[in-house]
Amino acid sequence: DCVKASDQCLKEQSCSTKYRTLRQCVAGKESNFSRATGLETKDECRSAMEALKQKSLYNCRCKRGMKKEKNCLRIYWSMYQSLQGNDLLEDSPYEPVNSRLSDIFRLAPIVSVLSKGNNCLDAAKACNLNDTCKRFRSAYITPCTSSTSNEICNKRKCHKALRLFFDKVPPKHSYGMLFCSCRDVACTERRRQTIVPVCSYEDREKPNCLNLQESCKKNYICRSRLADFFTNCQPESRSVSSCLKENYADCLLAYSGLIGTVMTPNYIDSNSLSVAPWCDCSNSGNDRDECMKFLNFFQDNTCL
Repeated sequence: DCVKASDQCLKEQSCSTKYRTLRQCVAGKESNFSRATGLETKDECRSAMEALKQKSLYNCRCKRGMKKEKNCLRIYWSMYQSLQGNDLLEDSPYEPVNSRLSDIFRLAPIVSVLSKGNNCLDAAKACNLNDTCKRFRSAYITPCTSSTSNEICNKRKCHKALRLFFDKVPPKHSYGMLFCSCRDVACTERRRQTIVPVCSYEDREKPNCLNLQESCKKNYICRSRLADFFTNCQPESRSVSSCLKENYADCLLAYSGLIGTVMTPNYIDSNSLSVAPWCDCSNSGNDRDECMKFLNFFQDNTCL
């Protein structure tokens, strides 16, 4: 992972020197000093990047929910985004996981459409019978519902606890609650309430989606989860799974990883399977097409 690769690099003098140079280049770029720097500095930055391509640091990745995740992601982005000059989220900083399709199929008893009961209620009961699921669920219910005098809940604590729930609880249980199949409103409303939307999702006003995306990019975890989502949920109509990567399990995993960030998605209402982050495209001006493209990646994505 990037933390180990960074430690390894700092112990080796030639790697350490180039890495420090690169970090100065990134710091300069973030504070817009780069406009004032001469060609000499740009060449130095380029040469540092070229030298580091030979080191393990260049191919490092992070694990979702790892102990030093934020630090790992900071190192990853300083390597990747820094000198390519691109702001696109087209590659995931997370290492590929083994397919979790088997976990999803094990859900069959919970999400069976043949069930006449409330599948989402059954999934919540199943969570309570599993120690890990019950513990992490209680851990997010408390900060996401407790109110203080000036606000409904502590959104930051709520988000952090939600991320832990989806990072630590096996998909068999977390997916059961998030993706349960429904036939009536009572069930769909329970599914929509899984993440306590009043705290984790809704806000007083809906921001513009492109502004929300910009604020997400400023946070290493949110930026990385969004990049993971874009990478693994690319739709492809000619593929069997409707996903470019032919693995919708990775897409579902990436989708669940967004929950607990400012980009938290949820079901739009109790009548459809349409999902979206808390944003819209009003006040988009000339960027309306770009904004709708972003929103439709959630609302109208065959892979997802």
